[in-house]
Amino acid sequence: MSGICGWHGSAMDAATARQTADGMIRGLGATRESSLRSAYDHTSGLAAGDPFDRVSLHEESGLKASVRGAARWDDPELDRIAQRESPAVAAARAFRREGIAFLAGVHGPFSLAVIDGGAGTALVAVDRAGIHTMCHARCGGQFVFGSTADSVVAHPTVGRELDPQGIFNYLFFHVVPSPGSIYRDVRKLLPGQYALFRNGEVETGFYWRLDYADRSREPFARRAERLRELLRSSVRRAAGEEPAGAFLSGGTDSSTVAGVLSEVRGKPAATFSIGFAADGYDEMEFARITARHFGLDAHEYYVTPDDVVAAIPLVAAAYDEPFGNASAVPAYYCARMARENGVQLMLAGDGGDEIFGGNARYAKQKVFEYYQRLPATLRRRLVEPLALGLPQGIPPLRKLRSYVNQARVPLPDRLESYNFLHRTPLGEIFAEDYLAQIRPDRPEALMREVYGRTASDSYLNRMLHLDLKFTLADNDLRKVNRMCELAGVAVRYPLLDEEMLEFAAQLPPAYKVKGFKLRHFFKEALKDFLPPETITKTKQGFGLPFGVWMRNHAPLQQLAGDSLESLKGRRIVKPEYIDGLVAQHRSDHASYYGVMIWVLMMLEQWLQAHKP
Repeated sequence: MSGICGWHGSAMDAATARQTADGMIRGLGATRESSLRSAYDHTSGLAAGDPFDRVSLHEESGLKASVRGAARWDDPELDRIAQRESPAVAAARAFRREGIAFLAGVHGPFSLAVIDGGAGTALVAVDRAGIHTMCHARCGGQFVFGSTADSVVAHPTVGRELDPQGIFNYLFFHVVPSPGSIYRDVRKLLPGQYALFRNGEVETGFYWRLDYADRSREPFARRAERLRELLRSSVRRAAGEEPAGAFLSGGTDSSTVAGVLSEVRGKPAATFSIGFAADGYDEMEFARITARHFGLDAHEYYVTPDDVVAAIPLVAAAYDEPFGNASAVPAYYCARMARENGVQLMLAGDGGDEIFGGNARYAKQKVFEYYQRLPATLRRRLVEPLALGLPQGIPPLRKLRSYVNQARVPLPDRLESYNFLHRTPLGEIFAEDYLAQIRPDRPEALMREVYGRTASDSYLNRMLHLDLKFTLADNDLRKVNRMCELAGVAVRYPLLDEEMLEFAAQLPPAYKVKGFKLRHFFKEALKDFLPPETITKTKQGFGLPFGVWMRNHAPLQQLAGDSLESLKGRRIVKPEYIDGLVAQHRSDHASYYGVMIWVLMMLEQWLQAHKP
């Protein structure tokens, strides 16, 4: 991982400043091949690096600025400065002229930092979709920041103490969601958020919000044509003038990106697909259907259990926090395959489900929302006493009881009804001393905050907004970004282009999920572009058959078993709970229980790799 890092307010001599900058740069995972730049003095420092040379740093008149990514500017003058000199020069001029208000005029995937030594202020911010990351800490009146948590804790004033709540949040979500982190003193920015340090305090806020339309009368055909235009412009902008390839799972989003890339380039796009020799996991045939349909230059690779064993320690070390999404492994091998074929820029289809309504839970939750529309008195006095008091031996009555029990839980909490940490009393999962240090309700509180501030009254739009943060920014984008960088390729996301985000948000909810049909508008608009099989297929993705393979592959069993045994000694999760998971995995639920075994294994692997 590389990016931006720095500090403000730390009084130190030149030698110490240089040593601090070098340590933080190492925390980025940057090397001398990463286009490193740095500027520091006795009170502040700023450094940046990127293996693809998409980072700039500028210093003038007591102002230091750095921009990473593909930032674009509303102001024509600033855009010219960014193109002629550098984005960092544009950011410095804009900040001096407008303060934090300039962020409203910056677009595209980016992260940035500005330090004004004369005013004693520092600003960091990330893009609207959260494609880029930024962590920060305030320690003793000093402000420390970096694209990775590892970079921030490399500063001598920031402690490396693990946050028990961060570990709990990881086990709940399988990632550590912002604004918290795995370290007690480190925070992370949310999509579209900034942190401003002044007068010894840190102020955070959102410089942008996504406005949703709950209803609209614009004709379907006009919107469909606009979608086609946006797909072409967003793919063209993401690909730029560079040779570019595309991930291809065979799903709606990756097929669309690959097809449009071929269209705008006027030649077959190079695509890269991953398969698994395991029943129920392999989607390669759908990728082949798309490849034939568009005449793509298709490349394939089948991941093996031995590949998984080799990748696990690499993946754990690559992330600055524990990361439990097992599809990071196939993402890595897919990106590595692209690199081995000479491709240095990949386009990914992430985001389409979360802006156009493609996840199965959107339709499922509609069923429960119907219940919420019943008069409260009717629910409390008639339906609930009847449903919850009926004998449960008869399957239809058992289903009715289950439905009412779930429907009584409001969104967004209902989404986590089947979370592993809800299936067993916490006292049976966690060590007593550890459990006393955490707030078990914190994960749901994080979800409620995002769900509640959505600019919409529609439950569907609120779920989409929730997923932009938790499913994309906290999870999928981190997965793909880190694995691409580990493999040595850059990645961009055409479906998360800002114009596309705003266009999709203005579609009425019924266009996204019509009845129980997912992605209605998107599929209807592209039904004469995509293969029919792509339109009708169900979503699967890069799911890894870890639980299935672990049953019979001895090296995988050994690695997982050794990791779990080591984790038992950390007094976080009770040994009895771990043993129970392993025993249940050996029964007929290998895939289901394999998920939590993977999450626990990757926690231990991360702890071993980072040794905090």
